[in-house]
Amino acid sequence: MTTLENSQPPVQWRYCGNQTKRWRTRAGVSREELATEAGYAYDTVKMMEQGRRRPTPRLLQVADEMCDAQGMLVAALGYLQPEKFASYSQEFMSYEMEAVSLIWYEPRYIPGLLQTEEYVRAVLSAFVPPLEEETFEQRVTARLERQKLLGILNRSFSFVIEEAALRCRFGGAEAYERQLRRLLETAEQRNVTVQVMTADSGIHPGFRGPFVIVETPEHEHLAYEEGQTAGVLYADREKVSTVMRRHDMIAREALCPRDSLRFITKLLEER
Repeated sequence: MTTLENSQPPVQWRYCGNQTKRWRTRAGVSREELATEAGYAYDTVKMMEQGRRRPTPRLLQVADEMCDAQGMLVAALGYLQPEKFASYSQEFMSYEMEAVSLIWYEPRYIPGLLQTEEYVRAVLSAFVPPLEEETFEQRVTARLERQKLLGILNRSFSFVIEEAALRCRFGGAEAYERQLRRLLETAEQRNVTVQVMTADSGIHPGFRGPFVIVETPEHEHLAYEEGQTAGVLYADREKVSTVMRRHDMIAREALCPRDSLRFITKLLEER
């Protein structure tokens, strides 16, 4: 079983922050002095040194000069490129790239593989604390690149989406229309199935939260669940079986694919 709960920030952040602190302490430079010279708040520098925030080029350059590190801190810049995905989801993403099938249940959002760029930007803009601009753009690009998987016809994709997610007008009226049209277009592909769980369906197993079931090239099954700050990817057969049985019940409660497309078309007409 793989568990990524309570994941820490990237090791590059923590190592680089630790080295900055060590060099600063060795040189007798206070955190206040470094913060003032670099133009950051004291708490910002503290978070960078603790590895809870990505050390910026500005901080490393100033610290390198103030602490006479002779390029040792600046050399870390090549290892601090923004990550394409949140640290806790990276292992899942590696399995997603190779999966022969994905089964996805989502109650609150349009699944990432089906999102338009406008929708992606609206979702990522809601992050707290806000993503740094470079990281933000990297995450947008990475999410859109993932969608190329849908074009591999010998892989299958099944999505069950709650009506509430379909009615969220992220990005405004025109962006909402484009998102619904994207769903309709994608659902026409032979390897993609989209089902809608309507609001009047009543209580069902999906109320426990979203999940994705991954089938590997070796035909093993994994399950992934994600919260606000952590993700869990597991292969324990009993747990995966439970999630698969929940999905079976959810799919039976949802509209069939044909009726789901009609439902989305109706939403489009009501916009």
